[in-house]
Amino acid sequence: MAATPSDPQNRSAFFYGTLMAPQVLHRVCHGSAAHGRPTHHTLKTSPAILHNHRRHRVKDADYPAIVPTEGASVRGTYVSGLTDADIWRLDIFEGSEYERVFVKAKLLEKVGDEGGEGNVEGEEVDAETYVWCGRRSALDEREWDFGEFQREKMKYWVGGYDAEYVEVDEAVANQSDGTGGRSANGGAITEALKEEMKKHEQLNYSV
Repeated sequence: MAATPSDPQNRSAFFYGTLMAPQVLHRVCHGSAAHGRPTHHTLKTSPAILHNHRRHRVKDADYPAIVPTEGASVRGTYVSGLTDADIWRLDIFEGSEYERVFVKAKLLEKVGDEGGEGNVEGEEVDAETYVWCGRRSALDEREWDFGEFQREKMKYWVGGYDAEYVEVDEAVANQSDGTGGRSANGGAITEALKEEMKKHEQLNYSV
């Protein structure tokens, strides 16, 4: 882990798959009531690129994964303004085959073509992202195509289709504070994240 977030209520992430779609991101973070309302909160998004990682299709799935790969790069979306509760939901959504890690991405002042020709890189930013930690054999060598996802698969992820969000919805429903973890104290979510941050700090000091 490269760093820990300095402000746990203003966290930033780099998304490179289905979560680049605002409808999917908002559905995960705010539940079915937020569907169709991309202005439900004040997240800020920017095109960005993550170097030394490669994006693969996950076999028999609609979504991709990234793995560290020297010299490769992945274009995606940098999102700031996330909260502890958002990250908690995102962790559940991503599941056990992904590990959330801290990385440095570059914002794109100009977005080039699909091959990256014409990209103009700007500020370097700290972000959290989800790296594949499952079986490598589950990944296809082919690149995942966001445009193809939007054209052919998006309809199954929005518009009242809730199958992809069941685990998140159930976890939120089970929160005892009745707010899905969004109370002032945050309840179990905040406590769990505090413990996680302590572990990261200990790891950083021991390196």
